[in-house]
Amino acid sequence: MRLTRRSAIASALALSACGQGAKSQPAPAPIPPLKSLARFPIGCCVQERWLQEPDYADLLAEQFSQLTAEWEMKMEYILREDGGFQFDRPDSIALFAKARGMALHGHTLVWYAGEPEPFKKLDGKGAAFANAYRNYILAVVGRYKGQARSWDVVNEPITDDGERLRESLWSRNVGLDDHIIRALEHAREADPAAALFINDYHLELKPNKRATFMRLVERLLKRGAPLDGLGTQTHIDYDLPEGAVGAALKDLASFGLPIHLSELDISLGDRFVPALPGDRVKRQIAKYAEVAEAFMALPERQRFAFTVWGLRDSDTWLRGPSGQRPTDQPLLFDDAGQAKPTARVLADAFSRRA
Repeated sequence: MRLTRRSAIASALALSACGQGAKSQPAPAPIPPLKSLARFPIGCCVQERWLQEPDYADLLAEQFSQLTAEWEMKMEYILREDGGFQFDRPDSIALFAKARGMALHGHTLVWYAGEPEPFKKLDGKGAAFANAYRNYILAVVGRYKGQARSWDVVNEPITDDGERLRESLWSRNVGLDDHIIRALEHAREADPAAALFINDYHLELKPNKRATFMRLVERLLKRGAPLDGLGTQTHIDYDLPEGAVGAALKDLASFGLPIHLSELDISLGDRFVPALPGDRVKRQIAKYAEVAEAFMALPERQRFAFTVWGLRDSDTWLRGPSGQRPTDQPLLFDDAGQAKPTARVLADAFSRRA
């Protein structure tokens, strides 16, 4: 008998409660591989160092069908200060994906926050900057031609306040809209078969940012840019208002383009105390179910991929040097690699609606 959404969440909450204290309860059965339950890729971000851990590698390949490099395919890693390229870690991630029969999503070619020295030296130099911009994209996309099925070509183009496009080294030298259009064109030149995306965050949390993002998409399409899909990162908190994710996905899907739910995690918020999870964990589980249902409500042809931003809670960026939540538990598997109720509600949603 298949569970309804309500009973699935209730079952997951019961399992969560058992984990908090009722140790006499039998251990829950393993979840089926998430990748086996959906007709679209189920993705996860990785760092090259984690792939050296056999238990991590086996769990990753068992559950997921697509990889995104968390940061090692960004310009900050690939482009050295002397202008040379280092592809050792990106190559290792790509080789792992190939060996395990997994798809590869390239992340990311152009990001406002990355301003490497070789490009800084060309700041204001017109054609020289534009040529270097093209050559970098051709080199990176060309290296993974035929393997990377898709790319985040431009990442996070909208300001935090949601009011405008970001100004950056790239926009200053290539143009506010033009640096995005040219990046898409250069990526298409390098690999005509790869699906090309722009990607941003807080499109669920900030309707004004989503509106600005959508106006950008309209301009790009009007100018004939080779834009194939839209990425919404979906870094959200457990208390995001109900319906916000569905509203965002519905708006983005109005262009008819494929949608990549590209960096999902659901934080338990500031000052979370693991020993006293209380209502936050219950709401997080329900929020995972809501996100999955909203994605599954998209037309099948627009479900490009569903990617979570980390395998185990211990891997999350929210605990890392750039994160501010050292006790957070935002993912599908705990520190030991055991499936959590958050994974079970995804499994149910995918199996019922695939």
